[in-house]
Amino acid sequence: MASGLPMKKFATSLLAAALLLAGQAQAHHVWIEQDSAGAKLYFGEFGDNLREASPGLLDRFVQPSAQRLAGAKSQPLGVSKTANGFALSAAPGKGESLIATDLRHAIRERKEGDKTTRTLWTPGARLATDFGKQDPRLTLDLVPTGKFSLDSVELQLFYKGQPLPRTKVEVMTAAGWGQNRSTDEQGKLTVSLPWRGTYVLEVRHNDNTAGTRGDDKYDVASFVTSLTLVQGEGLSALPAPPAPTPNKMN
Repeated sequence: MASGLPMKKFATSLLAAALLLAGQAQAHHVWIEQDSAGAKLYFGEFGDNLREASPGLLDRFVQPSAQRLAGAKSQPLGVSKTANGFALSAAPGKGESLIATDLRHAIRERKEGDKTTRTLWTPGARLATDFGKQDPRLTLDLVPTGKFSLDSVELQLFYKGQPLPRTKVEVMTAAGWGQNRSTDEQGKLTVSLPWRGTYVLEVRHNDNTAGTRGDDKYDVASFVTSLTLVQGEGLSALPAPPAPTPNKMN
């Protein structure tokens, strides 16, 4: 580590600083996890250990799509709705990744006085099996650059295939630890991963260029994308809190 601090002391200082973020309400995102049962797309708050369910907020999704990526090759995956997420038909192999998105999410309208703003919300997610270099495939995509050390990894953020600078990235664990970082002028940032286990990084970007999707018009295109990384080295993973009750549909 560049600071020269022992791993345990460094991780403790990170946790103390990040406690300021605990309990803050954040907008929902999607992310991909995999375990012995396979890979699954979730909707909720990874940092709060919250996974929305059906019936409930999970039902806002029309039909997400997913792919398995191996270099330049891609394989469409089946996506099956379950009680608390969407099961993907295949898991990634070593050096591969999964991506998922929902391009048919409902356009939301918000009225302020006489003005109505229509927002096209596009959620996306990527799971990387290692820290090797990956190319962007999602409209808003956060990918490893291939540079990493024992306890950190360099990432780069892209929007429509171009590096996206000066953008906030939130790093989370299911234990509630969180840290806000920002990309540099090349859209890059280096993230510390002091504990073993799963990390989800979330990023948002609004494009105020109006457009259409089919016959529907929108004023703002809003993207939220996550990157799931698994750290196999470091300190023992922090325990996750009990899962909160999923929300009902408004």
